[in-house]
Order: sequence, then C-alpha cells, then structure tokens
Amino acid sequence: MDISTLCIHGAEDHTHCTGSITVPIYQAATFVHPGVGESTGYDYSRLQNPTREQVEKIVAKLENGADALAFSTGMAAVTALMELFKIGDHLIVSDDLYGGTHRLFHHISMKNGISFSFVDTSDSSEVIKHIKKETKAIYIETPTNPMMQVTDIAAISKIAKENNLLLIVDNTFLTPYFQNPIQLGADIVIHSGTKYLSGHNDTLSGFLVTRTEELSEKLRFIHKTTGAGLSPFDSWLMIRGIKTLAIRMEKQQENAILLANWLSNHPKVQSVYYVGLPTHPGYEISKKQARGFGSMISFKVDTEETAVQLLSKVKLVLYAESLGGVETLITYPMLQTHADVPKEEREAKGIDERLLRISVGIENINDLIVDLGQALG
Repeated sequence: MDISTLCIHGAEDHTHCTGSITVPIYQAATFVHPGVGESTGYDYSRLQNPTREQVEKIVAKLENGADALAFSTGMAAVTALMELFKIGDHLIVSDDLYGGTHRLFHHISMKNGISFSFVDTSDSSEVIKHIKKETKAIYIETPTNPMMQVTDIAAISKIAKENNLLLIVDNTFLTPYFQNPIQLGADIVIHSGTKYLSGHNDTLSGFLVTRTEELSEKLRFIHKTTGAGLSPFDSWLMIRGIKTLAIRMEKQQENAILLANWLSNHPKVQSVYYVGLPTHPGYEISKKQARGFGSMISFKVDTEETAVQLLSKVKLVLYAESLGGVETLITYPMLQTHADVPKEEREAKGIDERLLRISVGIENINDLIVDLGQALG
C-alpha cells in the first residue's frame, strides 16, 4: 500500500457495529473487567486506550516499526526515552539540536548522571572519535534544528552496530512520508507529533517508534510507569491530521523550494539553509536517504535590524513558535527555540541575532513572497 493511502486508511478499525469510518474517541479513564483474571485488553487509560492504540498503530506502520508509543508531547517522549539509560552512561549527540532537547540533556539528564558528547554527526569520523566504553547510543537529528545539517543515517547505523550502540533518530522535520530511519538502520525514531503529523497547530503529541519488540517492551514499561500517555481526544486529532499528511507535505515542499530560491536572490538575505537547494552540503545525502526535502528553511539576513523589522512587519506569515502546520510560521531561534542554549555555544553554531527560521505552510506561494518582500523592505 502506498504511504499516501496508508495515511488515510491505516488507522481504520472495522470491528465496530456502527460502521463509523472514523475511530471513536474513547474518553474513558478505566474499563470494566468481565471477571476475575479476565480483561477486554484495556484496563486503565494510562496503560492503553483504544483511540491511542489506533494512532500508535498507524505511526508504527508509517515508519515500518515494530511498535509506536504515543506521548503527551514530543519532549515527554524524549524524557521517557532517556529512562533507558543509567548513571555513568554516555551518548553521542548531534551538536545542532532542538533547544528543548538541549535543555533536557544539560539540565536534567546530566544531573541524573548521564554524559554527552555533542558532535557534528554529519562527519562520521567525529562520531567514531567520541565512542568510549561507556557509550550506549548515538542520537541524531537530520535535518537538524535550526541549521539544517544532514547526517548519513545508514553510515551512522553501521558505526552504531559495529560498536553495539543504539541509534536514535529524530525524524520530526521530514516525517515518515519523506524519510524512514528504521529502514536505514535506526533502532528508535522520535517524532514531535505536534508538528507535521498533526499539521494544524492545534494539539501536542510525541512518538517513539521502535525497530524491535524488545525495545518496545522496555519503553512501554517506562511509558505506563511515568504516565505521559497521549489523551484520547488528542489521539483522535492526530489520526485526523495524519490523513492529510501526504498532500500537506507535498504542497509545503513545493512552496519551500520556491521560497528558498526567492530568499537566495534577495539582497538583504546573506545565507539560506534549505536541504532542497543543490548548493546545500547535505543535498546528495538527502537525495540518497529521503524521498523529499521537507519545508523547513533557516536564513540569515544582513543585520539584526532587518530581522527585527521582518518579524514586526509580517502579516500573512505568523511570528510564532512551532512548525509543521498548514500556516507559515517564522521563528527567531535565539529568542525562542534556542533561548536556553548559552550564547557562546549558540553563536558558535550560527544561531545569532540575524538567523530566522521559517516553517512553510500551504498558502499560495505568491502571497507568501509578497508578504515577506514587504516585511524585508
């Protein structure tokens, strides 16, 4: 079944006598036992809920995983993931990382005795250089947020397997529609479902998808114990959002390519970071491991004043945090997504007062260009 069809029909459950084509919202906290030692398969919604189960099934199918676990937010998913590790364990992590994950690793995980090496994972030799006996996993974003660095997933998977390490891939930016890390050797795939999977900026969610049942069993124990499962209503919203994932991703990418080229030719724009541009250093790897380039663009303008002016003057484009929805959003990473990253570290990565990030939506591209044009001046 083609992935675009799977997005629409993958969560269907025809066992209900009503014939409803949508999955019901089981807004229930607990479930009746038929008798002692008997169960319907559902006991308490923290453990599992029928609506959550359906969205987990569709995400697992889309990522070709053994299982998927749905969480209340993307960060709840990453937090639960870190419970796989213990005091003294070491992880190698992409050095250009979503600010919330950076905050979790530096302020929570390190406090709990886990250590990290933050490296440029697009350079395999750097990854190899930082492996030590305490290393348990390699954690990558690709493309990274916000500098759009691309890591060769298959190459890092080979390194991970040779050293008996888990490979964890945050696939939020490209989604399973464009990229399937498990097929490239990943053991666990992360999604902030809030973003493209939902697609409408109206709910929060997160997912962990596992390659094996063994990893699923470990994570399900953590999932039920820590208690950050996705609610029934939000699970239903996710199912509804995924139905249009394919057409949204195609339209957003179409707009992003046109917008990236327009930005590249604007006199006040100095650099454009979009993996779909042939000039991007990760372009060829992206073509090899993904079916598309997505719709995330970061770019640098000539001055801080230009950046502030643009954010103040946009009308159609919305100055707001988050990404992946049908609306085009523009973000100021140094003040928003990466505000908690120390200034020296942030600027060393290029995240400064001139850097902006756009999540391109599905509006008419000419309207987006007109709006950004008048805002840039």
